[in-house]
Amino acid sequence: MQPTKSVTSDTRAPTEAILAWRNLSLDDINDLISIANEIHPDLPESIQVFSERINLFPEGCLALEASTSDGKITSELCGYAISHPIIRRQPPALDALLGEISPSADQYYIHDLALLPKARGCGSAQEGVGKLLAIAARYETTALVSVYNSAPFWNRFGFVAGGTDEVLERKLREYGDDAVFLERQNGNHESMARGNTRVV
Repeated sequence: MQPTKSVTSDTRAPTEAILAWRNLSLDDINDLISIANEIHPDLPESIQVFSERINLFPEGCLALEASTSDGKITSELCGYAISHPIIRRQPPALDALLGEISPSADQYYIHDLALLPKARGCGSAQEGVGKLLAIAARYETTALVSVYNSAPFWNRFGFVAGGTDEVLERKLREYGDDAVFLERQNGNHESMARGNTRVV
């Protein structure tokens, strides 16, 4: 858990807040969509996509919640992570339903990691990645599609450009001109990146 100043928009004196990752639930969907639309306005995905991921692989779907106590306990969703297994180098297209987690899945896939600006800079992104990679350790590799020039952030965790084919290249174009397919060998990255992180 990461202490930070209040992440609310209240103009009163800031109160201490605790940022903590927990499992996403379907009750979080509306707040999740609001965050996704703010962070990824050019990469919209439907509520059905997020709901399906939570239903199919709840273990890999996390919420970053800010909790404060000022006479009463309040909380606010300020980030999320979506991940699940895939067949190697076959990530889903943008805004596409999975249908199922394939029994042949042999690679872990980080679909999205998004934090509101007010929740960045206190180590929560690094902590979230660590939780995802702990799940991913069951697989030989982890993959993701880097967008908004975020590859340097992911490089800190051992991700490098992965091999692509024509089908994957078409999918990447849906994510924008700067989209890059990255892969990581699980278990071979000796230390996690240290210090504060920022992710978009």
